[in-house]
Amino acid sequence: GDYSCTFTYSAQGGTNEQWQMNVGISEDNGLFSCSIWRPQGKSYLFFTQFKAEVKGAKIEHAMAYSQAAVGAQNDIPLKQEEFEITETTVSHREGKFRFELSKLTIAAKTSRDEL
Repeated sequence: GDYSCTFTYSAQGGTNEQWQMNVGISEDNGLFSCSIWRPQGKSYLFFTQFKAEVKGAKIEHAMAYSQAAVGAQNDIPLKQEEFEITETTVSHREGKFRFELSKLTIAAKTSRDEL
């Protein structure tokens, strides 16, 4: 539709890692969501940078995780200083990001006109 989510990154290492990306829109078209994660939990890639960008919506909430939940393990969030959130992007923070990323979630409000 009118919304998109783009994930760009630079990483080293890791062999045959499987990643998933889901995008969705709420029934009333008010909220657009985008999730990128490694279903096996922790990624062994050495991320030097990452950026997720949404188009057609403004980010309300976003979170990045060094480890994704698997089995009895919980998601482990990155420290707030490791990444930054703007109206349309979530990205690593140069010099603060510790090179680990296994999951990224975004919830964005669509900019549709009210009747």
